[in-house]
Amino acid sequence: MKYIFQIFIFVILFINLPVFSAEVVGDPVRIYKNIEPADFSYIHDVDPEQYYDMQNYAYTPYPLFRLNSPIYFKNITIEPGYYNLTPREHKGKWYVLFKDNGKVKYYIPCYLREIVPIDFYKTHLPKPKLTFTQKVHIKFIQGVGRISKSSKRAAAPKTFLEFDEMDNEFYSFVVYYGDFRYYMLFKASPED
Repeated sequence: MKYIFQIFIFVILFINLPVFSAEVVGDPVRIYKNIEPADFSYIHDVDPEQYYDMQNYAYTPYPLFRLNSPIYFKNITIEPGYYNLTPREHKGKWYVLFKDNGKVKYYIPCYLREIVPIDFYKTHLPKPKLTFTQKVHIKFIQGVGRISKSSKRAAAPKTFLEFDEMDNEFYSFVVYYGDFRYYMLFKASPED
């Protein structure tokens, strides 16, 4: 019984250790050189899957990203502004679409896609403090949703953004969207 308990504790501790991929911790210069820019674009810069993504939600499910200064990827300059970030797969590769007013402005490739760790959103997203009337309102809406399934909107996928500076030359950008996280690299200055 004692050994079973020790094995159980070891398994629990092993599962909770953070997992770091060699690509994430690797050399950013090598990773950046190996990433190929997108070789496609959508007709009139309209994402064809956007309508189907948004039909079950009351508002856009994509994370909103505010950029204060330009960042660079290969020959692309991403200008300051507000962007909805949308992960998309194209021919087996993952890209994050930077959308402005519903139009795709930039197609940025991801060098890695991973599953979000269990309980990540619980520990990193703050829980809203609701007043009594807000709680009553939410319970009422949930009750109506149980009675009439067509009147209930789905909860938007949970999202989180990480933007970190690496070696004063690169920026690491991780988009958490639903069950996956998408890694991108940007340069702090334009290429020569």
